[in-house]
Amino acid sequence: MVYELRVYHATPGKLGELLARFRDHTIKIFDRHGLKSVAYWTPVDEPQKSNTLVYILQHPSREEAAANWKSFQDDPEWKSVKEKSEANGKLTEKIDSTYLLLTDFSPPLRQAEL
Repeated sequence: MVYELRVYHATPGKLGELLARFRDHTIKIFDRHGLKSVAYWTPVDEPQKSNTLVYILQHPSREEAAANWKSFQDDPEWKSVKEKSEANGKLTEKIDSTYLLLTDFSPPLRQAEL
């Protein structure tokens, strides 16, 4: 099992639109392609508060993560949602992705959290 920490740096003034896209579309499409959401956060303090979305996905393996991301990006509904949501400009300036393994001393994640 691997976890993927993703940090989206929103284009100035576009965080609300990015959050709406996740809320209304992206997570449903993720589910269809085996991208399992663990949790989503927005920072409390500025300057990140107004332009950052942080979330974690759970994957069975790095290989399955790559395959699931490819199928997600090839999804016609995702392509349409992305195009429509970015009609007035890109919603993100940068996306950081880091794959993580739980350490042997980490408390286990509860099923309710997954």
